[in-house]
Amino acid sequence: MLAYRDLPQVGRSSGGRQRVRYVRRIEQIPNIPPEQRDKLKRVTEVYAFRANDYYLKLIDWNDPQDPIRQLIIPRLDELNDWGRLDPSNEAAVTVAHGVQHKYPDTVLLLCNEVCGAYCRYCFRKRLFMNDNDEATNNVSAGLDYVARHPEVTNVLLTGGDPLLMSTRRLRDIIGLLRRIHHVRIIRIGSKMPAFDPYRILGDPELQELLSRHSTSRRRIYLMAHFDHPRELTDIACEGIDAFIRCGVICVNQCPLVKGVNDDPDVLADLYGKLSHIGCQPYYLFQGRPTAGNEPYEVPIVRGWQILREASCRESGLARRVRYVMSHATGKLEILAVDDRYIYLRFHRAKDPALRGALLTCKRNDEAFWLDDLEIVETDRPIGNEPAALFSNSRELE
Repeated sequence: MLAYRDLPQVGRSSGGRQRVRYVRRIEQIPNIPPEQRDKLKRVTEVYAFRANDYYLKLIDWNDPQDPIRQLIIPRLDELNDWGRLDPSNEAAVTVAHGVQHKYPDTVLLLCNEVCGAYCRYCFRKRLFMNDNDEATNNVSAGLDYVARHPEVTNVLLTGGDPLLMSTRRLRDIIGLLRRIHHVRIIRIGSKMPAFDPYRILGDPELQELLSRHSTSRRRIYLMAHFDHPRELTDIACEGIDAFIRCGVICVNQCPLVKGVNDDPDVLADLYGKLSHIGCQPYYLFQGRPTAGNEPYEVPIVRGWQILREASCRESGLARRVRYVMSHATGKLEILAVDDRYIYLRFHRAKDPALRGALLTCKRNDEAFWLDDLEIVETDRPIGNEPAALFSNSRELE
């Protein structure tokens, strides 16, 4: 494999490191009329707000329905009484401070409690509340846990956004993970390629770090997070190219978000452009029923219809995405919908007995989550009351 010094230098066309300016108060955005800012400030007092000047420039302020605006500018209906702060019961799989272990081969390290900006539909917005300490800057407990569990081959750095950490801290964490022989894949879950492409383009030390540790036998994966094709600016595409040149495998995962990408043309455009730049569409998530997220939710049936229509408009490379729901019981793939039923399969499952299980549910065009569905049949015996097993999953929390 080529050493870093042998790689073509990336990011030079961007003029070196450019630091974005962060905006932490809604009052700092002059494009929003003062009377609206006063109302939206109430939302930011409940759910954190953060943006930056690079990303704000992508907004068409003349369009109140602009999709980039919907992604990061608060809305009053976020204050509706709807949803839960931990809808997938991540607390139940937290095995140490900042460490989640739900599936045998994968461990999550919540190593940062800040993001480059805050997506309004975030399913972990609880991490950014003042009284929450789930994420941790000290990952020693997580590293020790991973080292003691040889079944763990994948470690996902998440939070918060790991790429908002300093390169020095990333070097420490990735270097220590690479000393654990059974860890084959390190994943970095990040929206920084959309929020701030200069994070990699202007940092040769980060490029060197990735190049050194993403090897032919033990790869680093970037789990990128582009929600809309307008995020794929020229500089953002350069950023993805920088990751690829450093030997990083790039894939994209994003939720279906009302007002942003809940349109077959938009979703097909996004997936087509991602395939063009070598960032493979990976997961399309059903939005979790998280507190504050009601204005961004799309029903399951409509989501499946959108993806089905979008998939007919692009090449095979752009349509390998799976439509999934990260439920407390596991990751369910939404396979199909007909006039009577919704068909789901456990793509991953917390309970080994559920792995690969096929669920047939009554079609409900208003349902947003598994808990809203009536399960009528499974392809294997799962207790005496399979429907109750899922409909009562809220009690797990």
